[in-house]
Amino acid sequence: MKKRKYIFSIVLFLVCILAFAFDVRLKTVTYNVKSPKIDSKIKLSLVTDLHSCYYGKNQKKLLNKIEKYQPDVVLLGGDIFDDVLDDNNAKVFVDALAQKYKTYYVSGNHEWWSKRMDNMFDYLTYKGIVVLRGNTDVIKIGENKISVSGIDDPEVNVYDSAYPAWEKQLEEVGEKAEEDIFNLLLSHRTENAEKYFQYDFDAVLSGHAHGGQFGIPFILNGLYAPNQGFFPKLAGGMYDFDGRKLIVSRGLSRESTRIPRIFNRPELVFVNIMHS
Repeated sequence: MKKRKYIFSIVLFLVCILAFAFDVRLKTVTYNVKSPKIDSKIKLSLVTDLHSCYYGKNQKKLLNKIEKYQPDVVLLGGDIFDDVLDDNNAKVFVDALAQKYKTYYVSGNHEWWSKRMDNMFDYLTYKGIVVLRGNTDVIKIGENKISVSGIDDPEVNVYDSAYPAWEKQLEEVGEKAEEDIFNLLLSHRTENAEKYFQYDFDAVLSGHAHGGQFGIPFILNGLYAPNQGFFPKLAGGMYDFDGRKLIVSRGLSRESTRIPRIFNRPELVFVNIMHS
């Protein structure tokens, strides 16, 4: 009898660990960025790597989280659409966003791989979402003025030779960074962080790493990330670059991934930019 109870306890423990490991419920993560350039709090929502995945009827699980936070600006950090899954979930999501929030978008690698990037650009622009491709938008939020810049994913160099390469786009927006306002860069790729911070950006927001796909709580932040390889340094979280911040979202992909997420729940990121 004692042996049966012991075996049952072990099985129950293993089931609980597996349930926790493969948990793909949506979570939210909030980061605080402080700057002397900001007088009152600015609220940003960063959405990356949705890959047209399903978050409830009409994407309500995702949209309700954003609605509760009430961001001043929504930033779409690439791979909102996918190269395999159809666009329905992505379109439902961006349609709802465009009706309520000032929203910016930069391209991701999977979107270029779909070879439908021009259609995606047209659709987003038609809906009123600002597509950033090596350009900067200076906006006022309350008493604050900030610049929002964005660049294409490096796959632009492969699929759109008629448009400036991503390095040239970075150079163009980097040279526009103003000393007296908060300068924000939105870029899908994380691994190019050192190149981003050659310019005067106060914060860079990105995705692409998918949280390193596998994690081990309190031990390993991520096992493998595209373009970073094994044990990526920038799998997900907020990183300091001489006082300036890189924020990497673990992304929202679920059913689109060939390899399951393990100890790596999909996340929606919120960023509070506040006076220091």
